[in-house]
Amino acid sequence: MSLINRNLKSWLFRGLVLAGLCLTPVLVSAKTIMILGDSLSAGYGIQPEQGWVNLLQKRLDQQYPKQHKVVNASVSGETTSGAVARLPKLLQTHKPQIVVIELGGNDGLRGQPPKMIQQNLVTLVQKSQQAGAKTILFGMKMPPNYGQAYSKAFENNYKLVSQQQQVKLLPFFLNGVAGNKSLMQADLIHPNAKAQSILLNNAYPYIKGAL
Repeated sequence: MSLINRNLKSWLFRGLVLAGLCLTPVLVSAKTIMILGDSLSAGYGIQPEQGWVNLLQKRLDQQYPKQHKVVNASVSGETTSGAVARLPKLLQTHKPQIVVIELGGNDGLRGQPPKMIQQNLVTLVQKSQQAGAKTILFGMKMPPNYGQAYSKAFENNYKLVSQQQQVKLLPFFLNGVAGNKSLMQADLIHPNAKAQSILLNNAYPYIKGAL
């Protein structure tokens, strides 16, 4: 075999190897994603399979077959204080690589001091990070009848915690849903089944980015 033929075969072999590498899909290591939320994530007033968290698992299964597991640790009526008490056991039990914190709404509706809410959010973020989990924070807003001063302080909590603790922030989880009666249940507080796909679309880029 001539030197030219040997070199040609060598180049062809290298080209096939490189082509194979380019066609090989990028693998993402399997992760457990824990959603720590309130009624918005617990699926209050709708069937469990209709909730955005269940839809998240379905989308992940489509894009990453049998790789990622979603744990819904959300409880209707949950507050940041209640979550602080529950979190250590949840982290120990599920050992998540990603923690999504969707909390604060019930604190705000009860008129809890913004500083207390902020400190609880900081504690939730820090405990999650200490357990080795990437943390994502979902921001909330208060209805205008709570007054401009309180509403602004409440909303700023999420920005401050995100900046101080260096975590990704979804500015407003209910974006595109809040204020739209056709997407809300009769109480005008909880999103209905039609709204869940919108909530998923709001959340998904942040969760996917953490994978």
